[in-house]
Amino acid sequence: MANPPATGGKSFLQAMSTVTEEAAVQLRVVQMEGLAVLKIIKHCEEFAPALVTGQLLGLDVGSVLEVTNCFPFPIREDDEEADADGANYQLEMMRCLREVNVDNNTVGWYQSCLLGSFQTVELIETFMNYQENIRRCVCIVYDPSRSSQGVLALKALKLTDSFMDLYRNNGLTGEKLREKKLSWVDIFEEIPIKVSNSALVSAFMKELEAESPVSQCDFDRLKLSTAPFMERNLEFMIGCMDGLSSEQNKFQYYYRNLGRQQSQQQAWLQKRRQENMSRKAAGEEPLPEEDPSNPIFKPLPEPSRLEGYLVTNQISSYCNHINGVAGQSFNRLYLMKALQED
Repeated sequence: MANPPATGGKSFLQAMSTVTEEAAVQLRVVQMEGLAVLKIIKHCEEFAPALVTGQLLGLDVGSVLEVTNCFPFPIREDDEEADADGANYQLEMMRCLREVNVDNNTVGWYQSCLLGSFQTVELIETFMNYQENIRRCVCIVYDPSRSSQGVLALKALKLTDSFMDLYRNNGLTGEKLREKKLSWVDIFEEIPIKVSNSALVSAFMKELEAESPVSQCDFDRLKLSTAPFMERNLEFMIGCMDGLSSEQNKFQYYYRNLGRQQSQQQAWLQKRRQENMSRKAAGEEPLPEEDPSNPIFKPLPEPSRLEGYLVTNQISSYCNHINGVAGQSFNRLYLMKALQED
């Protein structure tokens, strides 16, 4: 998971991020330089299937978040010393970029994923860490496995404001979620990505374009076999279904304990009321009907619904992948059938 933005002091953070209270303007689009996109793809493809992360640099202009550059984070072991080294590495990289007049304002981070499996608690915690210093940031998620199927699997994500408010206040309980009308689809918000290039780069790419109208990539799209991709998606989805079943078991256990506690409370109250009636008949003072020291009156902590929401989100993502690949496969099969009939 990506390190939070390096903190070298308040003045440095203010210089590092151009985002101020004007961030109330809603983010409409993430505009990425073609070179930054290629850097992200190259970094993620080189280390696949290992997961990698990196820093996004650019400018926040009104409703557009411009990503003009990026740099990768080194792969290190998870410990406190590695975290300190990672923060120093970020500071040094941004200092070097500033010396050569390259945009060095942090606007988020990027990370790779495997078959769209990025909805994790670690991603949300990283978002919250970035939010402490940068009001408006995004996470660019690139999926090398899906991109190998002929689709540029590049997404720009941010947390919704309503979810962040609940998460900060530890309000991910059933009552709070119902009150805010927040469902599992309201955790992440996908921002449209627009890839832009300068006129000089566009002209250079035109010069490099091959004369042949058909490339090997075009033929690869006609492959009929999608079994490996479908199998892995189904395997991951089955794992998520097991995780969702475990989350449901937690809540069933909680509600069973809650029902048992309420029954014990009612029995205790009935017994206390009978005892108070006897004391009144004897002319004695009645006892209180609630005893905070009694364990049966201690409220049971409700499990967080975050894990269940994330797993449900992930299952929906796998279903969409399978649906898209299956639809394309049917199209190719119908095309081959028509060619054979001719």
